[in-house]
Amino acid sequence: MSTSVSVVLLLAINLGLIWLLIAAPVGRRTLRLSRVLKASPARLAGLVSPLGSEADWHPSVLSSEPLSSDRARQTFRYPDRRGEPITRTVSVREARDGDGIACETRVIEDSALDSSFWEDYVDRRFLRPVPGGTLMTVEQTDRYRGIAFLLFRYVQLRREMKALDQWLATGQGEVRGILERPATQMVLAILSTVLLWPFFGLNVRGLLLSSFLTAVIVLHEFGHMAAYRAFGHKRVRMIFVPLLGGIAVGGRPYNSRFEVAVCALMGAGMSAFLVPPLIALHDAGSRAAGAAVLVFLLILGAFNLLNLLPMHRFDGGQVLRQVFESRAGLLSASFLVTLAIVFVGWRIGLPFTLLIAGLAVFTLLSLIGAGGVKPRRALEPMTPPQMLLAGFGFYAALALHGYAIVYACDALIA
Repeated sequence: MSTSVSVVLLLAINLGLIWLLIAAPVGRRTLRLSRVLKASPARLAGLVSPLGSEADWHPSVLSSEPLSSDRARQTFRYPDRRGEPITRTVSVREARDGDGIACETRVIEDSALDSSFWEDYVDRRFLRPVPGGTLMTVEQTDRYRGIAFLLFRYVQLRREMKALDQWLATGQGEVRGILERPATQMVLAILSTVLLWPFFGLNVRGLLLSSFLTAVIVLHEFGHMAAYRAFGHKRVRMIFVPLLGGIAVGGRPYNSRFEVAVCALMGAGMSAFLVPPLIALHDAGSRAAGAAVLVFLLILGAFNLLNLLPMHRFDGGQVLRQVFESRAGLLSASFLVTLAIVFVGWRIGLPFTLLIAGLAVFTLLSLIGAGGVKPRRALEPMTPPQMLLAGFGFYAALALHGYAIVYACDALIA
């Protein structure tokens, strides 16, 4: 398989996966899971209903306080943007049919998210006695765009039912997911390396290139995680997605536009600090080691430079949207950034048709990326010094990664 065909195929696969995960018109869907639990319907009703006497059994729930016969306020361990526990006010409808019990819950108010996030959400729980215990059926209905959040809800629902079963047996409901374990992320990183290998050639050189790309992705996500820590996130983690890369997840929602900009920028920003040492290492090393350093430098620069493109789902788009509040300023900055990246491509000798095709692909990506989760209150605005800091940091990262690509290509050709 030629290099151009490999690149086109990899781009097509990534575009398809991104569209499926975040943009596919999934619409209104209902998740339905059932499990037989060793308890009576009445006992389980006290656990799964927000109005129940033991509704705070789950480790993520600090308290569940009835406000009236059909409303309750739940407080969760998850922090909001200011580090305070998230609270939700829910409406509850309970019904009995013989020995069976049904409970329907809707979210009325959320201290972290806008009410529009919950307008289609409905949680229904049905309890029916069966031999050996109670059959609990849970249905969660919501409107989805892309399957990523649908899959997340499915995993969370399975964990909750497993935790309830464990709590009934042992009095402890803590269930740690497999995805959060470092060993799982290592396995996913290795899997991603193996899946990328055929695109670079099934030989030692191809394995080296795919390993370099995986290492670059890890360094990029470490930059995001370091920024989260700097802004006081108590818990950060990385989830590796084979073929697509990684996702750094903070411990709470963003509090300010400056925090959004810096956390997005530090993926490419931290990697940019490696550019000068790598160039110095190449100049001081042997010919064989120098070639490997140049290839790594090229992959590092290319991955991060493309990530700085002013597209909605890319880090570059997130930074520019926070720094430039006006539409004219955002369009001007986006044009200049795109022009700079195209210039780098022209400088290293990429064909004009390939550059145009690349712009078309990333324009398509920007169209995919509309929408997002709206917070209940607007983020704190950026001050002029913060705008300058984020803006100059962005252009510094852009310049360093652009120079890394030009330097590596010139040295490899020479």
